[in-house]
Amino acid sequence: MVKDSAQDPGRDALAQDFVRFAVESGVLRFGEFKTKAGRMSPYFFNAGLFDDGAKMGRLAQFYAQALLASGMEFDMVFGPAYKGIPLAATVAVELARLGKNVPFAYNRKEAKDHGEGGTLVGAPLAGRVLIVDDVMSAGTAARESIALIRAAGATPHAIAIALDRQEMATEDGKDVAHSAVQYVQRTLGMQVCAIAKLADLLQYLAADGGDAQMHAHHERVLAYRQRYGVED
Repeated sequence: MVKDSAQDPGRDALAQDFVRFAVESGVLRFGEFKTKAGRMSPYFFNAGLFDDGAKMGRLAQFYAQALLASGMEFDMVFGPAYKGIPLAATVAVELARLGKNVPFAYNRKEAKDHGEGGTLVGAPLAGRVLIVDDVMSAGTAARESIALIRAAGATPHAIAIALDRQEMATEDGKDVAHSAVQYVQRTLGMQVCAIAKLADLLQYLAADGGDAQMHAHHERVLAYRQRYGVED
């Protein structure tokens, strides 16, 4: 049973710590950025900028702590190519350090035609599989991973992401009333564990009301959420 994060002060504290870490690491930036959906976003989260050992180790700690706190059950970890590969590996290491040792695997974009061949690397896909990725924009990558896991005879059970943008997904170029996370939860029937959400970012930005720059960022992010956001 996954815990109700809306009534979990521990989750809120972890989320705030993560947002602060992402901002201070330069991974979560403010400005004007064009999203895959063609929207101009006042913030951008680029997990590829967790680019050294210390940052990746800390990121893995956040994932592992959020997963264990959620009560989510799974038998192994899967990382979709490419960003999901280091995430799955480091999260599996951190989970083992915290007492939950599980196998992990990942896929290649192109099948290998020599050696062991195929597109899958690591432990055989089996049981309840947790997919680890950075963000979920349209849900396309999630659907690809789900199909791959099912084809291997395993069960795509849950997804862990760093940030839930809590905004409308797009289908055929049009905005829809649900987010990619909600689609995965409601339509595909899978659990989703996010370290932090857009609401947590807004809370972080509002925390220091005396900082003019933070206030400006808060106003722009809030306006973006009011235009494109979804309710849980």
